[in-house]
Amino acid sequence: MLGYWLRVTPGELERAAGDLTWAFALAEQVSETEYAAPPTPQRRRLLELDKTWHGLDFLLRRRNFPVSVVLGEQDFLFDPDDIPDWGYGPPRYLTPEQVAQAAQAIAALTEADLIAGVDPAHLDRERICPAVWDRSGELEWAVSRLPRATEFLTAAAADGDAVICWIA
Repeated sequence: MLGYWLRVTPGELERAAGDLTWAFALAEQVSETEYAAPPTPQRRRLLELDKTWHGLDFLLRRRNFPVSVVLGEQDFLFDPDDIPDWGYGPPRYLTPEQVAQAAQAIAALTEADLIAGVDPAHLDRERICPAVWDRSGELEWAVSRLPRATEFLTAAAADGDAVICWIA
């Protein structure tokens, strides 16, 4: 299970809200384009959170992060018979305002902040995926995407973009 974020303009978000098949095709196109020619962090439109998504989500929620940044805040309205397979459920999204709020909040955090005082056994008890928390260095791995997430959200906020979030 991998977490993904896709930056979209407000116009693209509006189109996605009416056509998740189009949004899925856009995500695939951006993935292929950025794989072939990786953009600068400020221009990146797709961010893979890898398997760290659930651990990162848990650690952010533990700190009362103001936005459900990993999984998205808003649901798309859709016909369940008319949606492509995004993976583990339909995508959700963050509005440009929520992206700006998340960017401001995440900029104030460090990897050390997120894991300070965390008992890895707590992640096991909470069934945070993947089940690796008993191994040395796994908490550090869980927050290893924080710098990229910070860059991504900061750039998205600066451009007034929304973010589509999903688990595949």
